[in-house]
Amino acid sequence: QVQLVESGGGLVQAGGSLRLSCAASGSIFAINVWGWYRQAPGKQRELVAAITRGGYRNYADSVTGRFTISRDSAKNKVYLEMNSLKPEDTAVYYCKGTVTVDVNYWGQGTQVTVSS
Repeated sequence: QVQLVESGGGLVQAGGSLRLSCAASGSIFAINVWGWYRQAPGKQRELVAAITRGGYRNYADSVTGRFTISRDSAKNKVYLEMNSLKPEDTAVYYCKGTVTVDVNYWGQGTQVTVSS
């Protein structure tokens, strides 16, 4: 089992920055891909950024150049640095740990609200 707890969300003005953290515990050695997802009201949950065990990163087109995903193995944390925030970035952000296609762990989410 893996437990994930997100933090760092909040209210920020457009153009501002936030850093989200995902604290992981449990059998984290089994995680192959770490990801950040978001879900806005009335919309489907979508991938924002992901990082593999080997350090490969990929980003949604809408956040490329503004968001950065990183991982601190020593602290068992995954981060999402968000810059140049836009109102359309408003959503609940979730941390996800993937073992296999069929085995995934999710955090409870953290709200990010960007005001115009």
